[in-house]
Amino acid sequence: MRIGLLLMVMILVGSTIQAQDKSAGKELKADTAVNGLKEVVVTGEYQPQSLRNSVYRTRIINSERIRLRAATNIQQVLNTELGFRFSNDMTLGTSDVMLMGMSGRNVKILLDGVPMIDRTDTRESLNQIDINSIDRIEIVEGPLSVSYGTDALAGVINIITKRAIKETISLNARVQEETVGDEYSPFSKKGAHLQNVGASWQSKGWSILAGVTHNDFNGFKSAPPLATSAEIAADINRWKPKEQWLGNGRLGYNGDKFNVWYRIDYADETILSKGGYNPNIFKSVNQKYITNRYTQQLQGDYKLTDKLQLSGILAYSNLKRATQSVLHDYSTGKEELSGGVGEQDISKFQSTSIRATAQYRLSDQLSFQPGVEINLDGSSGARIKGNPSINDYAFFISSEWKVTNAITIRPGARFIKNSVYDAPPIIPSLNTKFRLNKDFDLRFGYANGFRSPALRELYYDFFDASHSILGNKNLKAEQSHSFTGSLTFTKSDNENTDFRSAISGFYNTFRNRIDFGLSASDPTITTLINISRYKTTGGTFENTLIINGLQISLGLSYIGINNRFVADAPKPGESDEFAWTPEVNSNITYAFSKIGTTINLAYKFSGRRPFYQLNNNNGTEQVSLERTGSYSNADLMINKKILKSLNLNAGVKNLFGVTTISSTSVATGAAHSTGGPVPLNYGRSYVLGLSFNWDRN
Repeated sequence: MRIGLLLMVMILVGSTIQAQDKSAGKELKADTAVNGLKEVVVTGEYQPQSLRNSVYRTRIINSERIRLRAATNIQQVLNTELGFRFSNDMTLGTSDVMLMGMSGRNVKILLDGVPMIDRTDTRESLNQIDINSIDRIEIVEGPLSVSYGTDALAGVINIITKRAIKETISLNARVQEETVGDEYSPFSKKGAHLQNVGASWQSKGWSILAGVTHNDFNGFKSAPPLATSAEIAADINRWKPKEQWLGNGRLGYNGDKFNVWYRIDYADETILSKGGYNPNIFKSVNQKYITNRYTQQLQGDYKLTDKLQLSGILAYSNLKRATQSVLHDYSTGKEELSGGVGEQDISKFQSTSIRATAQYRLSDQLSFQPGVEINLDGSSGARIKGNPSINDYAFFISSEWKVTNAITIRPGARFIKNSVYDAPPIIPSLNTKFRLNKDFDLRFGYANGFRSPALRELYYDFFDASHSILGNKNLKAEQSHSFTGSLTFTKSDNENTDFRSAISGFYNTFRNRIDFGLSASDPTITTLINISRYKTTGGTFENTLIINGLQISLGLSYIGINNRFVADAPKPGESDEFAWTPEVNSNITYAFSKIGTTINLAYKFSGRRPFYQLNNNNGTEQVSLERTGSYSNADLMINKKILKSLNLNAGVKNLFGVTTISSTSVATGAAHSTGGPVPLNYGRSYVLGLSFNWDRN
């Protein structure tokens, strides 16, 4: 591995450069040490709140952790977090997230509090956000339907972006080269290549920030020009080339009482799918999946008095996904548009969000937050029935009552009017926090969650060579009852030592959950249906220790799923009522402050995952208990400060070289995948990157 040898040489050379600047070492130590347990959260809060004082149990992944991972997308950050699993659609080149046993359609993705829109059930938007623009990621597990409305059944992932915070001019740049398995060519062609530039400025309350990122992933085992259809189909670990251009800009003003800012994010993504060569006609069908997405948001807050503050959000999102297919003639080199089903298509989705809240502090013990939210969604395209729209209007209110210094109670309710489906008359929630003593905090929560059918589920028909999915305009809204509890121990002996341990549990039941099923009129077609039975339960045990420059975390989780197929399973004795899966993760970071070097090891073991599956056997529905195999994932990264403004990173991703995991599924009648081994990754990759950060007051 030539690049592996190159990495080792660069690390050795970097370690011999004199460091340099001891203040830089101190900053590095501070970033990776105690600050990790004393951060501020904003998701679901009236005002920015310390992690310990929040009534919600929230996980934070800060910008330093993201930097140390050398990640090029959000999936690479989350794939070693407890409760997260990702699946890959090799046909479309996309991936989806699963959180605490629930699929991506039940996870709310927010960008600075603004909902992200997606074309299908998969959360493609998660990997269409510029990783270099992120300040931190806040994860709240469990329904937040009162505060954020639909989709927030499994939890909320709030992506908080960077902003200019100092009276200074800042310039930054980043380049990173990666092998893709054993494939690599410098800066182009084979491998993964990232380039980023950005700048920010702030003076007298005004601030400007902008950035551009280019991600060029050239696929893995990409089809050669004359690969046959059979050769392509036989290789399940074939990853499609993907190129992204991501841009963002922010303009803001911060005053003593009034803050306002505007932000725009843009994504241009092209995925190339090479078709199999037909030797009889010397032709192949090649496709491009082109996504254009932009999100605009205007946010502000105004402090009327010491007791009353108003906040507002106006956001507009536009998503266009095009499929372009050409029939390439290898005998002449000419191309023409193909005419197969679904081979020429443009789908458009638009969303307007309006949100206004008031935070009123009646006394030091009692606060209120009333608010209104309006969401207007529309879509159009050849695969979409007509030009449908859904309008959602909601009023919500919650209060925070500090009964004593040790007891906090937060009840809430949301009232909804929807233009398409019958919304629940009221969505209630109740969260409580008890500070048992200076070290222990106890939290209990109940929430009634709901999720409305999305436009894509009601009206979007998706047919191609690997998908046969019908929308269902008769779907009902999903509802859930969720119970959560956690006990947290926090100990801080001095400014250099912190320890936190938390044990938590959850239990969820769902009514009218939307899932894939077989069409009653044609069992070869998959459609979306409401199912009556679905439950998830489980618990986590997480521990974090910080001593000077050393940070160690160890977590365990055990998650069970119960669905409508359990009672119909052919071998009920094979499993308990719940199908269980374990996870173990660890993150170790050590900062050598004297030489400006940090080592980070992120590891996760994902246990065997049982699941019940509905199959089509000659037009007859049958249920089987299937399993995907266990696997381990680890990334090892070294970061070295070689000059005051220059940082070198090098390491290995997917240390164990996992490519596929076993699966007993034959997936007859499945919506998105085929049976056999499940593609997980493209193998071990080597990373070398350089970042530049310069500030001037």
